[in-house]
Amino acid sequence: MPLTNTILLVVGLAVLILGGELLVRGASRIALRLKMSPLVVGVTIVAFGTSAPELLISIQAALAGSPDITMGNVIGSNICNLALVLGVTSLIAPIPVNSDSIKIDWPMTMGCSLLLYFLVQEGYVNDYEGIGFVLLLALYLFFIIRRSRKNHMSPEDLGIEVEAPTPSSKKNMIKDLSLIAIGGAGLYFGSDWFVNSAKDLAIYMGVSERIVGITVVALGTSLPELVTSVVAAFKKETDMALGNLMGSNIFNILSILGITSLISEIEVSEVIINSDMIWMMGITLIILPFMALNKIVDRYEGLILVGIYLYYTISVIS
Repeated sequence: MPLTNTILLVVGLAVLILGGELLVRGASRIALRLKMSPLVVGVTIVAFGTSAPELLISIQAALAGSPDITMGNVIGSNICNLALVLGVTSLIAPIPVNSDSIKIDWPMTMGCSLLLYFLVQEGYVNDYEGIGFVLLLALYLFFIIRRSRKNHMSPEDLGIEVEAPTPSSKKNMIKDLSLIAIGGAGLYFGSDWFVNSAKDLAIYMGVSERIVGITVVALGTSLPELVTSVVAAFKKETDMALGNLMGSNIFNILSILGITSLISEIEVSEVIINSDMIWMMGITLIILPFMALNKIVDRYEGLILVGIYLYYTISVIS
């Protein structure tokens, strides 16, 4: 039983990540063929596509009556991004901080975290709040696109890779549509296997779904960001790492919780509100002086962040 669930958990995660990758590849190529700007494709289709595994897991968990996995996935991923991923990346290569990260990305990240914290005091995220999150996300995307165009920035300048389509033909269009279909199927089945096996493991080990969501699920869905950031660090290409991680946190709250709450109201337990969310906001606050003091997140600060993540994870499990 636990071995089968563990295998399904790993296979489900792998299928999820692969499904998201195929969906992004097919959708972005078709969008470029339809003459959409590479910048718009980058900050919409690619950004949403890379968040698709977390979104499908959250929707699947909410519909399955496991709201702690939904909230644990989002809050745990945000903690993982700014503590573990940022910490490990800066241990490999110090991360430079540009002015936009301090003036725009950090306030937006902290603002979204505070907004979520105050809204969930009533114990749930409903569809009206979900609409508010989606509208705020739309405004944020509009602002990013407008600012990037004004500054003549490309998707690569934002740390986003947009794959160019092959020469247009009916055969290539069918291939891209097939990628979207296969990717969508992978996201559906992968999320189903992942969530159900995570629930069964929680029951078998006698731990709460919150613990599974905040550790196993959150770490699993943050693996793509971790791998991408580590590879970039070894290549000494960490200029956009900080902005990308904070952007991921903004997307997690606004898109994942926003869209999920439109489908099913998300209940939020007191321990997530009074513990995990406080950790999320605290870690977001801690990185501000790291960013502002020397305009760089160095190895010493990276060690502190990794230590904080390990302490948090051990305290949650114990």
